[in-house]
Amino acid sequence: MAKRVDDRRIEGLDFARALAMFGMFIVNFGVVTGSTKNGLTWLVALQNLFEGRASAVFVMLAGIGTALMTRQARETKDPILLRKNRLTLWKRSLLLFVIGIVLYAVGWTGDILHYYGVYMFVAACLIAQSKKMMMFIIGVILILSQWLQIQFNYLAGWHPTYVLLEYLDFWTPAGFIRNLLFNGYHPLFPWICFFLIGMVIGSLDLTNRSLRKILSVMGLLLVIMTETFSTLFIKMTTIHFLDVESALYLFNTGPIPPNMMYVLSNSASAIVLIVGSIYLVETCKNKVIEALIFTGQLSLTHYVGHVFIGIGILIVFQKLENQTLAFSMLYACCYFVGCVLVSVWWRAKHCRGPLEFLMRKWSS
Repeated sequence: MAKRVDDRRIEGLDFARALAMFGMFIVNFGVVTGSTKNGLTWLVALQNLFEGRASAVFVMLAGIGTALMTRQARETKDPILLRKNRLTLWKRSLLLFVIGIVLYAVGWTGDILHYYGVYMFVAACLIAQSKKMMMFIIGVILILSQWLQIQFNYLAGWHPTYVLLEYLDFWTPAGFIRNLLFNGYHPLFPWICFFLIGMVIGSLDLTNRSLRKILSVMGLLLVIMTETFSTLFIKMTTIHFLDVESALYLFNTGPIPPNMMYVLSNSASAIVLIVGSIYLVETCKNKVIEALIFTGQLSLTHYVGHVFIGIGILIVFQKLENQTLAFSMLYACCYFVGCVLVSVWWRAKHCRGPLEFLMRKWSS
């Protein structure tokens, strides 16, 4: 078996990354097959549960990883080390951005990597900030994002017939910036909050079980509170002030639009899943969990692979339209199992996945 990449690595984060990737497969394969609403009620509810939450976990884990990578520089305030870490992050952000744009260019309009690269680029400028300042910045971004959603047309640029499926002016300067900052699938405002919250969590001692219990309880309470308040606000405002569509736009916890309630609820559920993953790996590690850890360590390779291979298979067998939700979920499960098997085989021979190796070489 290949030697572990880093003996200090918190493997629970890799396990959580694999779970997040699985959730993204379910969502993405459902979208490309046009099956998100074509299924039994409980399957539709399960699909909606993954929608937006899986990607949020993925981005938050990136923030945690960034904080862990830059810990020495942050703690020592060494300007040379800080500059070196920023340069590394900027190089990685550029590569992610380029890969994402390539995926978009070949037809994968649901790409997250080019957004992810911009989150990382911005976050690299903030690695020396205190936790209080980071929380202040997160609060400002949340308020600004909600204001933007109220002031401007969130559907600007989207095809009137294929709303949230086709962005008409993505390749123009104005359209690209609008999509990136405001109303794409994962716009900087407010999606960078997940990355920054991850950086705050990553600056804590995640090996401390007492701290993890506090995070879990706080996360659960915040999920309950935001989901409860969301329901109450929607019911109360539709009685006297707003129509149902406007109330849902402002207070729903779904990903479109990513309003304040959505960010708070999904941040909280992401924290619970991440902390739970760390605990599970520490207490119940076995061959299955180890295989999922390997899968999480190859998440970038698998994400790109699911576009070219996963969707490619669907194209070959002409399964891109009018499929059932049962089919897309079964396909997502089978494809994920394939990723797990490939990960175990690959990690027996190599320390990193192909794209993970490229990322390390490029940024070194």
